[in-house]
Amino acid sequence: MEINIGLADVIRISPMIAIFIASLLPITTKVLSGNKEPNNLVTLIQGIAGLIIGLVLLTVVGGSGELAFSKSLVFDSVTLWMGSLAILSATGAIIMMYENYATNGRQFAELIFLALNSVVGMLILVSAMDLLTLFVGLELMSLALYLMIGMSHEEKYSKEAAFKYFLLGSFASAIFLYGTAFVFGTTGSTNLITFMQEASSLVQSNRLFLFGISFVILGFCFKVSIAPFHAWTPDVYQGAPTPHTAFMATAVKVVSFAAFLRVIATKSLVGSEGLFDVLQWLAVITMIVGNVGAIVQTNLKRVLAYSSISNSGYILIGVITAGVSDAGFFGASSVIFYLFSYCLMTLGSFAIVSILEKSENHMVTLDNLKGLASRRPVYAFCFSLFLLSLAGMPPSIGFFGKFYLFNAAVGEGLIWLAVWGVINTVISVYYYLKPIVYMYMSDGDAEIAGHNLNATTVTMIVSAVFITVLGVMSGPIFSAVEKSFIN
Repeated sequence: MEINIGLADVIRISPMIAIFIASLLPITTKVLSGNKEPNNLVTLIQGIAGLIIGLVLLTVVGGSGELAFSKSLVFDSVTLWMGSLAILSATGAIIMMYENYATNGRQFAELIFLALNSVVGMLILVSAMDLLTLFVGLELMSLALYLMIGMSHEEKYSKEAAFKYFLLGSFASAIFLYGTAFVFGTTGSTNLITFMQEASSLVQSNRLFLFGISFVILGFCFKVSIAPFHAWTPDVYQGAPTPHTAFMATAVKVVSFAAFLRVIATKSLVGSEGLFDVLQWLAVITMIVGNVGAIVQTNLKRVLAYSSISNSGYILIGVITAGVSDAGFFGASSVIFYLFSYCLMTLGSFAIVSILEKSENHMVTLDNLKGLASRRPVYAFCFSLFLLSLAGMPPSIGFFGKFYLFNAAVGEGLIWLAVWGVINTVISVYYYLKPIVYMYMSDGDAEIAGHNLNATTVTMIVSAVFITVLGVMSGPIFSAVEKSFIN
């Protein structure tokens, strides 16, 4: 296939180019200064500046629906919203890296280089309309993450987490690529636009295409922690440095679901009742496994890991809804809005964990929260906001996120999925309220880490403010997201 690259194509990928160039600044400075570590604050500012420039450029080129590089990339509403959300989440995580014990020492320049290149992979992933281009974005994002986790100053758990993440991530990538080969063999193309109109009929008439698209979906299930492909998540989330865990739980999950949404938008579920039923059951099982698993955890990062798994189940309801809807606007909009709320809640929660960690080897447990409300009332209040919003308590943004997801499912006749979502939301209240009980109703000597935490505290407070304010303004925000699809 002949690929014609013009100036317009280069302009459309300017956000990726800007972030990549910004990633080179700290590591180039280090090389030119004789491998002397540059000032970490300067490195942080360079990284954040690159992300902000990338975000500004994305708002200019995104949302137009234009195609680039022979239809392998598209810059539509999904690219704009999901890409922006990934950049903002990455910014919060990078700020946390600057102050966390496991990430703020030597090799910080390399860490920012890898983090920004992972974001470049994310932007490729959210805009990819070709399975091979999607694979390139997926691998660029993932390979940088494997190295980031392994670079932690913590000597044991981070290395184990990096190995597990690499091994299972590679397995998921292999499954995805294997499915892509079958799709190409049956359609003669890996471009989603090429076989989008025929996908619903191909899954009925061609077993090899059904096999291929099923394996592609299976690869995504690994990446977004859909049960039973979720086993890596608690161990990797616990072992990785907390800022990296926040990075994975927010930005990585956002872009993975964005790509998942594009594949499902081919209407493959419409043509295959079996695949449709399997995905519905996977959503239900994921919610149950995540919520029940979280109840028995005492390590705070593992609690949030199982919370992330259950939230993948909720989001999968919206993805399925978008895949079977005639228009798909409401389902896709509900997914984007829920991911927006989820990122705020999760980023803020991991900021709290980072604040409580007293060394790179310190594992924060629920017992470490005892007495936090009396000793550090602001931190306890913000954490309570995050947990209540994750539990779906009105009028938080988490409540409206679940409301739109379940409403979209009911609108497409998937009432039983919505009912399971409500049941699991009720189950989740138990383990989301438990840390609040520990903070406000138990005596203890909870204390934050004894070093400068101003930037992480600002990240926490900003997340808390947005959760509160945007919960009240959820209607206009959701309408803006939905309107961007219609236009």
